[in-house]
Amino acid sequence: MSRERSTPERQDADQRGREGEAEAAMWLASQGWRIVAERVKTKAGEIDLVAKRTGLVAFVEVKWRARSAALADAIDERRLTRVAKAAEIVAHEYATDGEDIRIDVILLAPGRKPTHIENAWMPFA
Repeated sequence: MSRERSTPERQDADQRGREGEAEAAMWLASQGWRIVAERVKTKAGEIDLVAKRTGLVAFVEVKWRARSAALADAIDERRLTRVAKAAEIVAHEYATDGEDIRIDVILLAPGRKPTHIENAWMPFA
């Protein structure tokens, strides 16, 4: 039995994802980051958040899970590669003053402080 993309379960997951992204954006702002874009769509995929601080632009993948234990499997090389490809497409739009760029991950679960993984993706030169 195939599942349509607009099932109630999919809609609930999308809503939780949006709430997680909003939570991550607020947390990053509290850490001195300025959120300059949300849900940036590219042909390679979507970037959840684009955040800036002096000399740095971070393209941020946000993962929310209902249980902390599930966070261990929330991010993998395939997902990070997708974010990196998407960031490569739009980096020139955000890193306009010669800032360094990087891919970060924010992991969220109820009752737990956000986990910020800086420089989660380091492509080979």
